[in-house]
Amino acid sequence: MSDSEGEDYLFKVVIIGDSAVGKSNLLSRYARNEFNMNSKATIGVEFQTQSIDIDGREIKAQIWDTAGQERFRAVTSAYYRGAVGALIVYDITRRTTFNSVSRWLEELNTHSDTTVAKMLVGNKSDLNNIRDVSVEEGKTLAEENGLFFMETSALDSTNVKIAFDMVIREIYVTVSRKVLKSDSHKGGLSLNRVSLIDDGSKKSPNKYSCCSR
Repeated sequence: MSDSEGEDYLFKVVIIGDSAVGKSNLLSRYARNEFNMNSKATIGVEFQTQSIDIDGREIKAQIWDTAGQERFRAVTSAYYRGAVGALIVYDITRRTTFNSVSRWLEELNTHSDTTVAKMLVGNKSDLNNIRDVSVEEGKTLAEENGLFFMETSALDSTNVKIAFDMVIREIYVTVSRKVLKSDSHKGGLSLNRVSLIDDGSKKSPNKYSCCSR
């Protein structure tokens, strides 16, 4: 398998969070501009590939979606391997899904040592009338963990493209800063990942973006 002539980067991004927070619909809205009101729980792992143009370069993101149920946790290590971006999703109408964010972050940090861009996503902003988690709570949690933050609605597409594009752009900026100095970075590209030179730096905990409806 070889990269296409115009493709400069291929990034693996994972979507994580409890079951039924809307992970699959966020991905289908971003990749195909589709929303399935009767979407069933994801079984195992699925992924979509999406291309965007950044600074005249073709950037491909392979976005992985997996089941949030505990019984599918056996896929964990393979799912996270090589991920350089992650969206941690909760449902703004279900506080239990927000309370699970810390566990998902811990799992992400345990299984992926290359993740460079992380965004906390409060999904279902169209259901603001039955909101159970405030924008401020999401914003505060993101600040505490050095995450970007955004509220989205897969149903009406609010902020969905912005959220995914922001993560992909942050990956591009970070990877470019770390590896463009050497042509050897081309050897790190594969179907699932891009190898990073880890300098141990951490993103500032204040770096977040808050967008509500």
